[in-house]
Amino acid sequence: MPDPAKQSGRQPRLLVLASTYPRWAGDPEPGFVHELAKRLATRFEVTVLCPHAPGALQQEVLDGVNVVRYRYAPGILETLVNSGGIVTNLRLHRWKYLLVPTFIACQGWHAWRLMRVRRFDVVHAHWLLPQGLIAATLRLLTRKPVPLVVTSHGADLYALRGALLDGLKRWVIAQAASATVVSTAMIHRLREIQADTDKARIISMGVDVSDRFTPDLAVQRDPDELLFVGRLVEKKGVTHLLRAMPRVLRERPTARLTIAGFGPDEARLRALSDELGIAAHVQFLGARPQSELPDLYRRATLFVAPFVRADSGDQEGLPVALMEAMACGCPVLAGDVPGLHDLLGDQAGDVLLDSNDEEGLARKILEVLSAPVEAVQQASRMSLHVRERFDWDRIAEGYSQQLLEAIG
Repeated sequence: MPDPAKQSGRQPRLLVLASTYPRWAGDPEPGFVHELAKRLATRFEVTVLCPHAPGALQQEVLDGVNVVRYRYAPGILETLVNSGGIVTNLRLHRWKYLLVPTFIACQGWHAWRLMRVRRFDVVHAHWLLPQGLIAATLRLLTRKPVPLVVTSHGADLYALRGALLDGLKRWVIAQAASATVVSTAMIHRLREIQADTDKARIISMGVDVSDRFTPDLAVQRDPDELLFVGRLVEKKGVTHLLRAMPRVLRERPTARLTIAGFGPDEARLRALSDELGIAAHVQFLGARPQSELPDLYRRATLFVAPFVRADSGDQEGLPVALMEAMACGCPVLAGDVPGLHDLLGDQAGDVLLDSNDEEGLARKILEVLSAPVEAVQQASRMSLHVRERFDWDRIAEGYSQQLLEAIG
């Protein structure tokens, strides 16, 4: 298809709407939207509009991406997004529903102003709600609507339920030139809400398998270290992992669990480890920057991701931390939620389990710890699978084509 950059003598202009986004370089908040944006910046002139947070700049250029952070409340109250995500923060702090109207209205206002000034060629909205809804509404309010590509990452599709919300999701997809989801399971969910799946394509997020998340055979794995990396929220299932640890320690008293991450459940999880009498065997590292994660993945003997379906319906779409661990050659176990089958392929039967069965989780952990050679061999095969299918450069090319098709 004709490339707008070649036809006009400039790069096509892309506006990205997001909620979760790094507040600064090295921020431990999930950075997958930025990882995609900075790779698209080689082909597009990229501007990201995302919410402001305490300590962040309102405007900056980050890895070649123009980042604009809009204010939606007094600084001390701008807490709707970070440290858990919107869905979790609303569940835990009901007063934060008061922030939702200004969160949406201010992003819509700033998006409209940016579109008038910078004349974007295409909009990429991450999450159907609220970013997709904002972008679709702006299409109705402008004389020359800008093509829209919308991506669902999971929480917006699974946790935000009800007839009205499902209707809004259908409408957003109807207004979009195309939609992407990060796993096959999410296509099934789109069918359940009767959305137009003909517009939907499966394109996951990616992993930096070239420079950062790579195996290192020179690093010796600690035979007793279990590892979890991720937000400390209900759907990650860390509660079940902690409850499985006493059984693991009865048979393997030298085992240790390292937890790298932060979130609203941290205090409760620390209290649970004390209650279970395992605090001496559990280390909470807190939030760690991306630069430190490869060393953790290369050192641990097993990465445990005990995902579950939260009471709200929220569940993993395609967990980035699990992809990172696999890319580094770390053996893994994971809770059986539908979005993981694309990632694990033929190995799914060996790796997935019911995390709600804490005795079964402990038994599986002990099985892996007792057969480290076999576990590393399987992990090597899984690492190759991730490197072939989920390399960020390959993923970014897929999104680039979607955006160019929308323009064309």
